[in-house]
Formats: sequence, structure tokens, C-alpha cells
Amino acid sequence: MTTDGLEGVVVADTQLSDVDGERGRLVIRGHDVESLALAHDFEALCALLWTGALPSAAEHAELRARLGRARMRAFERLPRLGDALDGADGMEGLRASLAHLRASEIDARDVHAELTGAVAVFAAAWARVRRGVAPLAPDPALGHAADYLRMASARGTDPARSRALDAYLVTAADHGMNASTFTARVVASTDSDPVSAVVAGVGALKGPRHGGAPGPVLAMLDAIGSPERAAGWLAAELAAGRRIMGMGHRVYRVRDPRAAVLERAVERLRAAGLRSDRLDLARAVEAVAVASLGERRPERRLAANVEFYTAVILDAIGLAQEQFSPTFAVARVAGWLAHIDEQARGGRLIRPSSRYVGPAPETPVAA
Repeated sequence: MTTDGLEGVVVADTQLSDVDGERGRLVIRGHDVESLALAHDFEALCALLWTGALPSAAEHAELRARLGRARMRAFERLPRLGDALDGADGMEGLRASLAHLRASEIDARDVHAELTGAVAVFAAAWARVRRGVAPLAPDPALGHAADYLRMASARGTDPARSRALDAYLVTAADHGMNASTFTARVVASTDSDPVSAVVAGVGALKGPRHGGAPGPVLAMLDAIGSPERAAGWLAAELAAGRRIMGMGHRVYRVRDPRAAVLERAVERLRAAGLRSDRLDLARAVEAVAVASLGERRPERRLAANVEFYTAVILDAIGLAQEQFSPTFAVARVAGWLAHIDEQARGGRLIRPSSRYVGPAPETPVAA
């Protein structure tokens, strides 16, 4: 029996994250994602994924310092990247930049920090090169989210926006056996190096069916323009047979819990005095979309997924639409690295079977 897209096939036991699609719950090493995103930053989430426990104050400070040093080392490598940062697509730039890293030069004792720092620096450097300005050197004294935002955003940074980005990075860091995580684990199962596995993960995340939806969500909100236009615009899209971006999920049968986390993070931004004109619009569009899709497909409720409010929060903190997917990689690399470790510790070579449905040979093989 074959299963299209490996739907429902368990390919590994994991202690890292559990996606409960029926109840709309995401658990990361025993913690609900909502509690993690509200109370902890990206460094704490990395420690949880990589070690199995939330860090003490001393451990948190030590990991923050390690990530800061890793960002500095990644920045020092920028001159040798050549034209890898050129081009209009941030994921191509990130993939090409990471491919320049030699596994032999990555400190095996701190591969997690090295690659996490490199993804952030290379993604931010691409954004600045695309704007025609020189990459900005990291500030190792800052937290990872704050420093990435400072390097990547034309607006600079402040505590409220940094906290909002931390909430996003925590929320997006790991999500079960998604396409890019599975890709990274397949590469790791061959005993290849972590650089190769991360580059492969970036390649999978580049695909618009996995990591590219937040940009189109923003374009949709801009096209609608105001809450009162939502019903008519969505009706026209559905009548034309087009998908409503940011609605529905391969696993969740209810609202994506990560959408609620990011919606709340945008509210906190507004409470801190930072405007987000798109939040009210997004809520109105979501409500109309849920009702309209429910009428058309009553057998399956389609609700907002993480990309819906990712577009709102990343726009609110000052990242351009073309930076959304690279910023996803800045978060997800933490999960890839945890899965790479888990695969290396106990997993076999991942080698599924296929069923041949092509033509039979014309001449039987002789006995």
C-alpha cells in the first residue's frame, strides 16, 4: 500500500515536538508553544531543543554569548562568499551562502551556535546587499532576535520589536516532521555533515508550499485594503477557484495554535505604542474567510494557520516581505539542528520503498 505524501506514516520517534492537529496543540519538549513564546526568548528555546531543559540564568547567558560569538565569526566569512548574496531571492542567497561553509571549519563542539549564527548573519546580510548598503556587523552583546533585527531591518530595533521577533522565532523553531525537518533528517541519516543537512533544509523551506506563504498573505491583505471589502474580495477569489492564503493546514483541523501566539504578540506591540494597521484587517479577513470556507466545505473546517499572522507580525516589526522566508529559516534552523542530533544518535539510514507503476519490459528475462 502506498500513502501519497507519506500522510499518516510515522518515520521516527522524537522527543522534540508533538503536533496535535485535532486539538490544535503544539508541544515542544513538554511545553505548550503558547507558554514558551510568552515567557521565554529564542536562546531559551534553543537550549530546550538542544539540551532537553530550559536553561538556568547562567546557562542562558552562556548560550547568548556563544551565539554572539558565532554571529561574529559568520560575519568575518562574508568577504569570501563572492556573489552568493546577489540576486532577488533571499532563500537562494541563504542557500548559496551556507553552501560556502566548510564542515571542517565549523567547531564540532559548538555546531549548533555556529550554524544558527550563520543563518541569521547571512539572511540579514542579503537583505542589506539587496538594498544597496553594506552588511552590518553583529553586536555580540545583544540577544539573537534583537541583533538579527538590527542587522536586517532598515528601522533599527527597540525592546518591543525585539520581543515580538523573539515570540515569532520561538513559535516557528520546530513543528514535528515538517518537510524541511524531514529533509534535514534524511541527509543526517546518511552520516553527512550538519552543514549539508541544514543547506538541504533551506532548500526544502524555499518551496512556496512550505515556507513561502506569509508574503502572499501580506499581498492579499494589501489587495483587500479595508475590513468592509473583505467579503466581496474573498467571494470573488473563491468563485475563481483560487486559494485563500494563510487558511488551512495539512495537519491542523482547528485553528493553528501558533496563529494565536502571533496574534497576541502583535497586540503586545500595539500596547507598547507601535502601530499595526493590518491587525484589525487581518482579524476581519480571517473571520470572513472562516465563514465563507465553512459554507463551501462544511465537512472540513479551514482556519488560520501560522503564516496568516506571521505576515502581520513580521511586517509590524519592520521586515520587508522578501525577508519573511529567510527569517523563517533563522527560527527553524534551531529545530533542524535538534533533529539532526536526534537522527544521528539513534536513527537508521532513511530509505523508504517505492512502487513501480511504469511499463513492463517487452521481453521477459530468460530463466
